[in-house]
This record gives sequence, structure tokens and C-alpha cells, in this order.
Amino acid sequence: MCYNPPSLLLGTVIAVPLCEADDSFKAHLNGDNKKMETKLYVGNLAYQTSEEDLRTLFAQAGTVEAVDLIKDRDSGRSKGFAFVVMGNQSELEKAIQMFNNFNLGDRKLSVNIARPREDRSSGSYRGGGQGGHKQSGRSGSRRD
Repeated sequence: MCYNPPSLLLGTVIAVPLCEADDSFKAHLNGDNKKMETKLYVGNLAYQTSEEDLRTLFAQAGTVEAVDLIKDRDSGRSKGFAFVVMGNQSELEKAIQMFNNFNLGDRKLSVNIARPREDRSSGSYRGGGQGGHKQSGRSGSRRD
């Protein structure tokens, strides 16, 4: 159902349609994203663990929709964690029960429901050093 309230634009009254958002858009606005509801964080992975290894393992708990092994952008080496998207909530819960503290490659996996990524723009600046002007008491030339 749409409502057309009058709007004022440069002294002229015009009608601007305001329609009720469809269900998928409402779900997005409310944060009810299906991918987030069925996304797992998998930590403490051995560096040699592959996406295929994870897909094969988690398929034992149900449908694996996606595997995202997080890698260092410079070296391409695994950072030791991944995200796995399961087919539905019950498969997600089954995967947690089956694989949290599971030994894979001599490492105990940490499997939890993934949390939304925190906003990195807020908080303190974690940038580089303070310039090159300070010298510690043990380095640099000594003046008498």
C-alpha cells in the first residue's frame, strides 16, 4: 500500500510516493540477514587447512553454502580462521556441537556463531610510530 503525502519542492507542491518496503528489504533493515543467522566462525585452524578441507568436514553436519578461508592479502597465507555458511539454523547448531573443540590437523577447532563485523572507523588510531626524532639512551650517537 502506498501513501502519497504532499512535499514542497521549490515552492511547488508535488506528490512523493511512500510505499511499504517489501519483506526482504525489511529483513535487511532489521538485520535479519539469513547469511548472518547461519554463518559460523571457525578458528584455530592449521595454516595448511584448505577451503575444501572445511567444506568436506562441515558437510557432515549439513549443507555447506559457502566457505571463506581468511588469508593475508600480502602473503596469501591463511590467517588461521574461516567463516562457514550452513544451510539452516539446525545445521548450524549441529555443526557447533560436532566441531567445536574437534581436532583437525593436531589443533582443536573453535566453532561459534559468527558475529557481525565491528565498525573499524570508530575507536583509536592504530597507526605507525612517532616519527624518527626520539633516541633511546642506548642507541644513536652520544654527545658529551
